[in-house]
Amino acid sequence: MTEPYVRKLSTILLDAVTDKDPLVQEQVCGALCALGDAQPAEVLRACEEYLWQHEKLAHPYRTMILRAMETVVSGHISELDKDVARAIILLASSEMTRAKELVCDWQQAASNVLVAVGKRFIGKVMEEVLSKFQPGALPHYYVVQTLANLAASNVFGMVPFLTSILSTMLPMLGMAKHDTMRVAFCCALQRFSESTLEYLANLDQAPDPTVRKDTFASDIFSAYDVLFNHWMQSREAKLRLAVVEALGPMSHLLPSEKLEEQLPKLLPGVVALYRKHAEAFHVSKSLGQILEAAVVVGSRTLEAQLDLLLAALHAQICVPVESSSPLVVSNQKEVLRCFTVLACCAPDRLLAFLLPKLDASNERTRVGTLQVLRHVINSAAPQMEVKKPFILSSMRLPLLDTNTKVKRAVVQVISAMAHHGYLEQPGGEAMVEYIVQQCALPPESEPRKLAPDSEDLAEDGVRAISISTLYLVSTTVDRMSDVLWPYLLEFLTPTRFTGALTPLCRSLVHLAQKKQEVGADAFLIQYDGNVSLPSPYAITTRLLTVSSHPYLGDGRGAASLRLLNVLHRNIHPLLGQRWATTIPLLLEHLDEHTEETLSQKEWEEKLLAFLRDTLTVVSDNTWICQLSLEMCKQLPCYNGIAQEKNFLYKCIGTTLGAASSKEVVRKQLQELLETARHQEEAEREGLASCFGICAISHLDDVLAQLEDFMRSDVFRKSTGIFNIFKDRNENEVEKLKGTLILCYGHVAARAPRELVLAKVESDILRNIFQYFSTKDPALKLCLVQSVCMASQAICSSAQANSFHFSQKAELVAQMMEFIKAEPPDSLRTPIRKKAMLACTYLASLEPALEEHVQADLIHSCLHSVLPVLPEPEGEDDHQESLYLDTMRALEGLLTGLLRRNMTPQGLQIMVEHLSPWIKSPRGHERVRALSLSACLLRYFLEHLHVSALVPFHNLGLLIGLFSPRCADLWPATRQEAVSCVYALLYLQLGYEGFSRDYRDDVAERLLTLKEGLVHPDSAILFHTCNSIAQIIAKRLPPEQLISLLLTMFEGLGDPDRNCSRAATVMVNCLLKERGNMLQEKVPEIVSVLRSKLQETREEYVLQAAQRSVHLLASQHCAAVVTSLLGSPLPFDSHTCTLWRALAVEPSLTTQVLGLLLEKLSKDVPFKETRAFLLSSSPGRVATLLPLAATCALCEVMSAPASGPAVLELYPQLFAALLLRISCTVGVALPRNLQAKERKGAGSAVAPRSLEPCSSAADALQAMLLRGGNEDVVQRMELEGGWQLLRTSAGHEEGVTRLASAMAKFAGPRLPLVMKALVCTQSSVYEIQRVTSTGFLAELLNSNVVNDLMLLESLLDNLAARQKDTCASVRRLVLRGLANVASGSPDKVRAHGPQLLTAVIGGLDDRDDPHSLVALEAMVGLARLLDLVEPQDLHPVLLHVAIRIRPFFDSEKMELRSASIRLFGHLNKACGGRCEDVFLEQVVGGLVPLLLHLQDPQGPVTSACRFALRMCGPNLQCDELATALQKHLQEGRGLHFGEFLNTTCKLLMHHFPELLGRLVSTGLFYFKSSWEDVRAAAPMLTGFLVLHVEPEQRPQVDLEQLTAALQLLLKDPAPLVRMKAAETLGRLVKFA
Repeated sequence: MTEPYVRKLSTILLDAVTDKDPLVQEQVCGALCALGDAQPAEVLRACEEYLWQHEKLAHPYRTMILRAMETVVSGHISELDKDVARAIILLASSEMTRAKELVCDWQQAASNVLVAVGKRFIGKVMEEVLSKFQPGALPHYYVVQTLANLAASNVFGMVPFLTSILSTMLPMLGMAKHDTMRVAFCCALQRFSESTLEYLANLDQAPDPTVRKDTFASDIFSAYDVLFNHWMQSREAKLRLAVVEALGPMSHLLPSEKLEEQLPKLLPGVVALYRKHAEAFHVSKSLGQILEAAVVVGSRTLEAQLDLLLAALHAQICVPVESSSPLVVSNQKEVLRCFTVLACCAPDRLLAFLLPKLDASNERTRVGTLQVLRHVINSAAPQMEVKKPFILSSMRLPLLDTNTKVKRAVVQVISAMAHHGYLEQPGGEAMVEYIVQQCALPPESEPRKLAPDSEDLAEDGVRAISISTLYLVSTTVDRMSDVLWPYLLEFLTPTRFTGALTPLCRSLVHLAQKKQEVGADAFLIQYDGNVSLPSPYAITTRLLTVSSHPYLGDGRGAASLRLLNVLHRNIHPLLGQRWATTIPLLLEHLDEHTEETLSQKEWEEKLLAFLRDTLTVVSDNTWICQLSLEMCKQLPCYNGIAQEKNFLYKCIGTTLGAASSKEVVRKQLQELLETARHQEEAEREGLASCFGICAISHLDDVLAQLEDFMRSDVFRKSTGIFNIFKDRNENEVEKLKGTLILCYGHVAARAPRELVLAKVESDILRNIFQYFSTKDPALKLCLVQSVCMASQAICSSAQANSFHFSQKAELVAQMMEFIKAEPPDSLRTPIRKKAMLACTYLASLEPALEEHVQADLIHSCLHSVLPVLPEPEGEDDHQESLYLDTMRALEGLLTGLLRRNMTPQGLQIMVEHLSPWIKSPRGHERVRALSLSACLLRYFLEHLHVSALVPFHNLGLLIGLFSPRCADLWPATRQEAVSCVYALLYLQLGYEGFSRDYRDDVAERLLTLKEGLVHPDSAILFHTCNSIAQIIAKRLPPEQLISLLLTMFEGLGDPDRNCSRAATVMVNCLLKERGNMLQEKVPEIVSVLRSKLQETREEYVLQAAQRSVHLLASQHCAAVVTSLLGSPLPFDSHTCTLWRALAVEPSLTTQVLGLLLEKLSKDVPFKETRAFLLSSSPGRVATLLPLAATCALCEVMSAPASGPAVLELYPQLFAALLLRISCTVGVALPRNLQAKERKGAGSAVAPRSLEPCSSAADALQAMLLRGGNEDVVQRMELEGGWQLLRTSAGHEEGVTRLASAMAKFAGPRLPLVMKALVCTQSSVYEIQRVTSTGFLAELLNSNVVNDLMLLESLLDNLAARQKDTCASVRRLVLRGLANVASGSPDKVRAHGPQLLTAVIGGLDDRDDPHSLVALEAMVGLARLLDLVEPQDLHPVLLHVAIRIRPFFDSEKMELRSASIRLFGHLNKACGGRCEDVFLEQVVGGLVPLLLHLQDPQGPVTSACRFALRMCGPNLQCDELATALQKHLQEGRGLHFGEFLNTTCKLLMHHFPELLGRLVSTGLFYFKSSWEDVRAAAPMLTGFLVLHVEPEQRPQVDLEQLTAALQLLLKDPAPLVRMKAAETLGRLVKFA
């Protein structure tokens, strides 16, 4: 039966090949191949017969079958016998040649079958193919193609046939008229030639080692004649390419004399194809092969073709390479290979052709030529050795080319030259200079994104490759050391090479170190023979200057310093030891920082200190003067580079300061003044720094030089005698004045302090004063800056206290004029900052300022700085920095003025100036004013000296001004206000006699309260204000209380609402803390606040009204409650406030709550009604009295003080409100209240919700909070329980969550709560029964009921409700009984029979059409199984397993999941010791469980995982149980196919007798409604079959199975069809 069955399977699969889904087709072919792996001969015969029998089968399907046959043949060629091979050969030959026209896929597949068979049966294949390759008749295209492919796949088998094939083929060439056929012949000749060459190259392995090249020479030449002389002239491009591809390998087989004879025609013919084909790769490859063949035979005619060849090849190399076209890249490689061949045989002719091309201006020509030149320099080095001078001289014009691509190519050529000794020749230095020039190109800040076909290259690309080349040549090419050293030093100083400094320095460091290793003499630079080298002074100046910005240019600072260190002997012989210590420290500093973290000022100071140290070590005036001259000489090099030029000026000042020759110093300073670019601000600053630094050592000379310069003709209106100044206009003169003024300022700042005082008025300020009348802003800034520097210099002098500054008042007045002239609303220049700094220094000098002058100064400065509008955040960091600096200057000025009057009166004066700004409606002005106030108070406190115990008489006024600002809208203002209060309290302590270092615990609490002021939550903010007021109350002297309160009452009208509210908070706190002094005023205050209830909602008014109502209610409780309940619903905010006032005193609150509970139960909760004219369905409308009572309860219990009363009535309140929630779910408001509710919802301040259920839920929340159960409320909030309680769909779950939270956090309350709820279980309202049952059921989920000894009564109570008419109640009863498993697991055994009976009874609930009770029973039973006594469980195991089995395939996901999980628990309960009768159920459940692993629902697949893991031990197979545990762990990804394969393998290995049962069960799921399950079913069958022994075949009804699978091949789902086909392939096992 084996053979017919394999045939049948094959036929079924072959019929399915016509499936429309490509993936199914692929799987069918795969199944065929799988059959073929087991029975290759039978499957191949089946395929063969099928194709013979189905002549009309469309060729795409025939193609797929042939491809499957090819796969089987390729994998089992050694197993095929001759008969099968012959049949396949005949079929493939027929399929290949059946259609005369070309059908490529089909015929190619048939040809591939022949080629696959030919790897072993080459003789039989050749016999068949040659039968269709007869002389005199043109063969089929694919016959020729097959011969070609056979030659490639079986070289040793085919070459012996080639002689006869060629003899038959040659006459056919003339018969081929169609280009397609000719292409086939060309391909065959190419493959024949390549095979022959491979055969000849491996004769030692060949079957016939006597074969020689000349055996094929004449035939190949004959073929060559046809191909070259006839077919290559074709217009068809494809044919021409095929011809040229063939000619390459054929040329190696041509007779030598024939090749020599044909070259004059062959080479031009091939070259001519370049013009006809865009894709030139095949032409170049063939040309390379022909050239190699010509060189091998020593052709003499090749020379005559060189010009043609070179021109053609050069044109190809100039084609732009596109990275997206691999053929173009390959073509370039083949062309370069051709050039290598020509370079080796004709180097002179090659260079004579190439070098003139370098003069061409065309980019592509030049780039291509350079590419060839680089290639031949590297690949034909021996031939190029004597040509070096010519090649170098030819590079002259390419070096001048600015094209980026040319530059890149030139750099690559120079790199090749360096490795082969070209740069040692004359002219090599120009190449080095070129590389350095490219290194100096500016790097792009953002590299451009170029398209793949873009011909443009980033400059950065040229720069990068040049840097890399320079370093590699310097470090790896030893012969280049003498070329580059010391030549590279010439490039250090010219500014055009600045960009190359880093790579230059690195290369020079390496070269210098190599020279040092050779010897000291080799390292020392001989300047006599190298006049173009920079001097030591030039090198030092250059490297030091560029180091000032060390991270520019890829880190040129570190590179320059390292080079300077290496060159120390060439700089000065004394520097080596010192620099060996100092330079590494500088480098270490750079390593510790980045460009962002490095302080530029600190770094420059370090470099200047390094310079000073160097000059000290040298101590040679001549050397120092030479260095200063060189520095001045290099100044113009840095025009446009302001920062580096500025630093160079500082270096000049430092160097001149070290010079001992006064004449040199004067002369250099004069030249600097004359040549400086005074129009540039940075240069003026730099020159001034130079003069200041120089003045440290040469003060008199510097001042004298400045004096001389002021008297020079520069400042005269008419043209002076100095030609350099004759064309200066008036603006330039102003800039010159600015320079001079700055110089005086820097001289004053830098000069020795002991010398400054004597000269500041006579020599410095005298010359500055004459320019104060200017209106030029730049000159103003110079003046202010210089005055500031001079004033600071005076103040820092040791004799400042005794110095009488006669010009002080005049200078202050001038500074004020400058400040007033600045625009008040914007800040663009540092003039006012500098002016205020100057005034600060001036104010500290004698004589003191008059009072009105001081007041005017303060007023002017405040009006100039505080109103400036803040810059939008993140827009201008410079402006922000300038403003902060200006504010610091203002702080310094005010502090300095306060220092001269350190009394409460002096402080009061300052605060009076700031007071209007503190109360400003503009936030930025307030925060600035408070910041200044805090600064002044801190200063006053730090410098407080109390000689006698005197009162701080204005403390109340000041605290009253600052403390309400603790609630300002701006957080920064709040912080500053606290700081002010903190300082004032310590000032009071100081005036009371406490020492300055005393720390008061009460006052210190203010600092901890600062954090609360940052918080945006107003409750936290005002709580913090209250705490601040408490602190003030504790430390405020009694006599200050009235003034403080009056000041704060004024603050109630503050335009800032927050500050007004803070004032009320603080007033109330003060009244509470210090009310004993004002007790008689309390009734009056409360009365006033109560009268304002209708016109304001401010907190302090509400508090006053609450006190009043509390007094009333303590006497007339019932009347107040009744009256308030009569208020219109919804309660307005005033009514709510009054309700909350009743919760102040516990005894009163208890009465109020009791009354409200009575009102709640006095009326029915709702009335049934029908929606008028809209619906026939009944509706429910809430009754008014219980609704009002519920809202009132909520308001009363929302007051924190109601806690004790709530605790007293806890169970009654809880039960009443929970049941109130349940019976108001879905209940509507009366129509008259609905409009009010909508209006309230749309108001700006929405009142509490009036919706009946929400109001009840709110009341329950308030009750729990007041009852101390915040954790319950939070847990419900976190879990969304409150929202669930309010909805019909979620109410039951909400009750469950509430019960859970109560059990966890409110256990002691439960006995009385449970007692109250049990009384309601017979309620007439079904929803109330559901709610109370749900609550009690969930309590059993917690152990707390056991601890409280409530378990028995709860179980009895729930059991009594088992027959309730409501299915929901019955379901919840089952849930509660099952909850014992988690709540009191140790009690389950004791109540096992009762629990099992009740829950199993739920499985048979007949009054539940949706099986929800059964679902609850299954879930509950799964929880109980592990805990009941085995003897109680075993009698019911089988019954339960049988009862739940139908649910495995339920349409409802919940039922499937629960039943399967319960099945798992049943197995778990057996613990591997189940009886045979239950084992039957386990085996019967295996297939559903395995297949439902592919269930579309996640919970079902998870349940299946669990159930299968539990089934494992009961199957009594450790290996299978282990596999199930390993693969099906929760959370682990499952590869279903791999798992199913493993499981089936183990099942069939240990339980082969189950095959029939498993397969038949699986057949049921072939019709499953779920696609994935339907696909898994044949998959399961396939794996079972795959792993079972063939002798188990009788268990399976193959006919039924095959028919079912055949039916699945027509399933609408492609996945199912694929799995069916795969399984059919596996059924070969039973064949």
